[in-house]
Amino acid sequence: MTRFSANLGFLWTELSLPKAIHAAAEAGFHAVECHWPYDTPVEEVRAALKQTNLPMLALNTRRGDVAAGENGLAAMPGRKDEARNAIDEAIGYANAISARNVHVMAGFAEGELARQTFIENLQYASLQAAEHGIGILVEPLNTYDAPGYFLRSTEQARELILETGLTNLRLMFDCYHVQLMEGDLSHKLEKHFEIIGHIQFASVPDRGPPDAGEVNFPHIFKVLDDLGYQQPLGAEYKPRTSTNGSLGWLKTTIGDPFALLGT
Repeated sequence: MTRFSANLGFLWTELSLPKAIHAAAEAGFHAVECHWPYDTPVEEVRAALKQTNLPMLALNTRRGDVAAGENGLAAMPGRKDEARNAIDEAIGYANAISARNVHVMAGFAEGELARQTFIENLQYASLQAAEHGIGILVEPLNTYDAPGYFLRSTEQARELILETGLTNLRLMFDCYHVQLMEGDLSHKLEKHFEIIGHIQFASVPDRGPPDAGEVNFPHIFKVLDDLGYQQPLGAEYKPRTSTNGSLGWLKTTIGDPFALLGT
């Protein structure tokens, strides 16, 4: 059966992170993930995860200077200390809440020096994370939403992953970004399946719930079932109204969440 993770960077954003975790459990999600949880005390997040019995699948490293438009630091030459401080912070937080993965954000950069910088920082991140059994994820972003972002395609990510040979470095395959840049989602999922560490989805092109747009997500979910993917899929979409009002697709896919919860 296909299982789903609520991305709390986009869902229930009007709630505190602990309350959003509870809302995800009540809605019938099987896991949660987030973007930047650092303003919430670790103890509060850990308590909410324990109370709901939901795993935290992933969180992101900090973006850098958000006011200046930065979106990650790890591929930016000359920013190694800041990038590694962000990596250390993310791994420490992830370890404290038993999160499974850290997404190391590359940032806006170009060229061979940026590539080598990213590789060196990924090597650092992977070695630090391995001590705690945590995975490191890299995610290609589309050039419509993030022009100039270093990592833009699944092939580029694959080359980096295979070149480093790091066993806990894997691809975060976001169907929204991949469809916009490459299309052919079914074949891309099959090709990169062995290096995928997490999968996310949203409708294309508006990044809304997966019940509209150009991608047939029931088909994609079946492809993943046939491939044997067993981890929850990340619902990283922007609700068109409220989060609760956007969950018709979830009820259609998994049935009555309260029946699943035994209530």
